Amino acid sequence: MPDAQAADRALLVDAARTAGELAASLFDRNVRSWDKSPGNPVSDADIAGDSFLKRRLIEARPDYGWLSEETADDAARRDRRRVWVVDPIDGTRDFLRGRSGWAVSVALVEDGVAVLGALAAPIRGQLFVATRGAGATLNNAPIAVSGRSALAGLSMPIDPQGLLAPFWPEPWDAVAVEKPNSLALRIAKVASGEADAFLEGRSISEWDIAAAALLLTEAGGTVSDRNGAALAFNRASPTVHGLVAATPALHAEVARRLGAGIAALSEVRRAALNR
Repeated sequence: MPDAQAADRALLVDAARTAGELAASLFDRNVRSWDKSPGNPVSDADIAGDSFLKRRLIEARPDYGWLSEETADDAARRDRRRVWVVDPIDGTRDFLRGRSGWAVSVALVEDGVAVLGALAAPIRGQLFVATRGAGATLNNAPIAVSGRSALAGLSMPIDPQGLLAPFWPEPWDAVAVEKPNSLALRIAKVASGEADAFLEGRSISEWDIAAAALLLTEAGGTVSDRNGAALAFNRASPTVHGLVAATPALHAEVARRLGAGIAALSEVRRAALNR
């Protein structure tokens, strides 16, 4: 690993770990919270974590850009080759409910590609780290996707009722496993072999998935948007149109089924509007 990348990796991992410790110190303490928009909560812990991470990372690398859920976006980041992409608490709902399904997510993006990433989930005792081309770890031990190739019996971090939703044109022969509120931790479940696939039809933000997507690919998985397109980061509008993360053998079929489900649901909604 080049010295510059090794230094960035050490900086990123230490910042993510320390931000996780900061959030954990505020966990289950009835911190002040409010909605940024309906159903989109934020808390003093999110803001504290964002301030800490920005101070630690930007002071160390002032020539890098910054993109975070809790910081007003600055278009100047588009002019930077390297950009920190941060969610100080991914899964704020679980954090506020006193549940463990949240994580600090920090990625370094270079020329639109995630090259370093870390997820710190301190209540679970988990620290995931990934380096492009060098693999992924959980608490310093290498991780890999399950390698499942059969669709029947695959496991997904999803609500059980989600597997039975009437808009799926084809029934799922699948097992629902724990679904953390954090999107990043759901992807991490696939990366670590605890699940075989994860899907999300809605548009999501880059900071939700930049670190976790790298974790998945470095663990041997395949990730794309809901249309099968490769992911790119630090775009003018930092959103991703859905997500499919899976073992390589399952990815195409899971993506096809997600597309069919979205199309069927859209038809149901159109019909309801025309009544």
